[in-house]
Amino acid sequence: MAENGTDCEQRRLGMAKEQHNGSFTDSSFLNEKKRRDREERQSIVLWRKPFITLQYFFLETLINLKEWSLKLWYRRGMVGSLLLLLSVLTVAYYIEGEHQQYVQYVEKKFLWCAYWVGLGILSSVGLGTGLHTFLLYLGPHIASVTLAAYECNSVNFPEPPYPDEIICPDEEAVEGSISLWMIISKVRLEACMWGAGTAIGELPPYFMARAARLSGAEPDDEEYEEFEEMLEHAQTAQDFASRAKLAVQNLVQKVGFLGILACASIPNPLFDLAGITCGHFLVPFWTFFGATLIGKAIIKMHIQKLFVIITFSKHIVEQMVSLIGAVPSIGPSLQKPFQEYLEAQRKKLHHKTDAGAPQSENWLSWAFEKLVIVMVIYFVLSIINSMAQSYAKRVQQKKLSVEKTK
Repeated sequence: MAENGTDCEQRRLGMAKEQHNGSFTDSSFLNEKKRRDREERQSIVLWRKPFITLQYFFLETLINLKEWSLKLWYRRGMVGSLLLLLSVLTVAYYIEGEHQQYVQYVEKKFLWCAYWVGLGILSSVGLGTGLHTFLLYLGPHIASVTLAAYECNSVNFPEPPYPDEIICPDEEAVEGSISLWMIISKVRLEACMWGAGTAIGELPPYFMARAARLSGAEPDDEEYEEFEEMLEHAQTAQDFASRAKLAVQNLVQKVGFLGILACASIPNPLFDLAGITCGHFLVPFWTFFGATLIGKAIIKMHIQKLFVIITFSKHIVEQMVSLIGAVPSIGPSLQKPFQEYLEAQRKKLHHKTDAGAPQSENWLSWAFEKLVIVMVIYFVLSIINSMAQSYAKRVQQKKLSVEKTK
């Protein structure tokens, strides 16, 4: 009797071991397949497979348009209300009357705010890569206002043409009357709108992780998969990047609102992880978005503004130009175009464009324009590649589901 019991126990242990080995093998096979699929998707880029990439991009675009159309149809009541409101505003816009001065003021402010909010969203939305709109647009705008303020001794630039063009006001201002706070106040609206746009751009990772946690489904996002792997191997993380990600995750999870605020208030390339963490642990929306909005649109934005304004203050710029001239051998040749460029900008601020400067001063603005064009093109290409890879993942998942049903 005892021998029979021992044999049964051995057989049970042997079956359990076989099942464990089988599950381990299946898990290893799935991980290896995921790795191969990821490598295959990453190879779908315009400069390697242009025709397949464009084909997948258009197919993914059609799928997204269909999904968005269905969502709009399910919310047709809200869409109808918005269309009715838009019709009323359109009628008010085109009817002549005393209200037109207010309409034009609101239109100008709305378009100006929408422009900077849109640039902020593009900077952080994560469509393959962010378009660095602070370096390309907001930073140069703050720098030009700073230089103009010190040159004009005023921030009361005529409107119009400001903000499209900066011209010094006609009235004489006292030398040295400009202050740091005056410049901060002048660019506060656009800076805060840009910061609000970056906060809005952080919402997709939050909603994706939250939906995945609530539904229990496997999300179609590699960053979320990496996040779950990081949680599984939290105790064995050794490299600096993994430890930094874990520090952000622990700060957000344990401290809550203040932790999110701290992460959002400093330049932080790992903030996407904060959004995924908040969504995964079901942090309330207004806790996440409120802290992100305050951190990015107010605290971080003022830090960045101060840095740009101080860097482009008149005496700092003059010192930088003089230091360029002190560089051995190439210093004087580099210093001359910078001096000519600054002189041309001063004349332009006083609207003395007919006086003109030599053509050589244009190479700095020409180089910056080409840099902007290159970065915008790269951003567009990254969107195409990202959407094509997203469609490739759909195809791979469909093949996997078919294989499982066989």
